[in-house]
Amino acid sequence: MSTHVHLPAVEAPLALEQLHSLVENRTVFALDSFELNIFETHQVAHRVPLRLDGLALTTMLRGKKVMHLPGRPAFDYLPGESVVVGEDELMEIDFPDACSCRPTQCLAVAISADTIRQTVDLLNERYPLLEEHQPWAIAPPEYAHLTNTPELTSTLERLVAVSRTTDAAKDVLASFTLQELLVRLMQTQARQLIFQDYGRHLTTHRFAAVVHYIKKHLTEQLSVEKLSAVACMSKATFFRMFKREFGLTPVEYIVRERLAEAKRLLRHPLASVAEVCLRAGFNNLSYFQALFKKYEGLTPGAYKKQNS
Repeated sequence: MSTHVHLPAVEAPLALEQLHSLVENRTVFALDSFELNIFETHQVAHRVPLRLDGLALTTMLRGKKVMHLPGRPAFDYLPGESVVVGEDELMEIDFPDACSCRPTQCLAVAISADTIRQTVDLLNERYPLLEEHQPWAIAPPEYAHLTNTPELTSTLERLVAVSRTTDAAKDVLASFTLQELLVRLMQTQARQLIFQDYGRHLTTHRFAAVVHYIKKHLTEQLSVEKLSAVACMSKATFFRMFKREFGLTPVEYIVRERLAEAKRLLRHPLASVAEVCLRAGFNNLSYFQALFKKYEGLTPGAYKKQNS
C-alpha cells in the first residue's frame, strides 16, 4: 500500500532561492541536524542537475519526474515513492509534465553523515538486528527507489510539521523525529530487501526463509508458533525481532500479503468477491470486506469494478 505525504502550503518560508537551473523553486528549512527542501517546478525541463549536501531522502509529492542517477537506468518517479540519494551524488532530473497549472512538487531531507552514523551506531549497540552480519545500515543503491510505507509517510509528515514550527524546542524535537525517520527508512528498505527479494537471502537470513514459507502457504493457517519454528527462534523473540527489523508484526505482514493477492485476483473479470476471499486466505467474507476497505479505502466489489 503506497501512501503520500500531505504537505501544507508554504506560507512563510524561512528561505527561498532559485537553483542554478532557474527551473526548480527551492524552499529551505535549515535545522541543526538536517536540511529540509521543498522543490516545485512549473515548466517542462530535461536533465536538470541537482546535488545536495549529505545523504538525501527525497519523496515525490505531486506530478512526475524521470530520475537519472549514476550507474543505473533512468526510471519514473511518482507520488507515493521515495528515492535515497548518496552523499554529494549528482541527480539529473527530467520534468516531462510540469506546468504552472500542475507544478511538480518534491520533498528532500538532506542528512549529514555524522547524524546517520550516530543513529546507526546507537541502534546496533542497543537494538541489534537478527543477523549479526546484516546490522542496521542504509541499504545499497539497488534498494534506493522505494514505495512509501504508511510509517515512513507519517514520520515525514511530522518532520515537515516540526520544521515549520516556531517552537523554542524545535531543533530538539526535529532531532528526535529525524532519528525515527532514519529507523523507518531502514525498515522500509529491509522490507524491500527481504519481502521482495527473499530468494537471494534464503541461506543467509532467517526471515527470508519465513517470508518464503508465508508466500508458499498463504491460504493456509499461519500461526506465529509455526513461523517462529521456521526461523528456529522462540515465539516471543521471533515476534519482537520481526517487528524491530521491518516495523510491522508478522500478522500484519500476512494480512498485507493476502490483501495484495486479493487485489491481483480481483482484477480477473470472472472471479467473484467470495471466491477471491477464500483464494487469498481469508475464511470470513465480512471480515475480508471490512479489512480490504480499511487498507484500500474502498470495498472489494468497488475495486473489482475499477480494475477488472
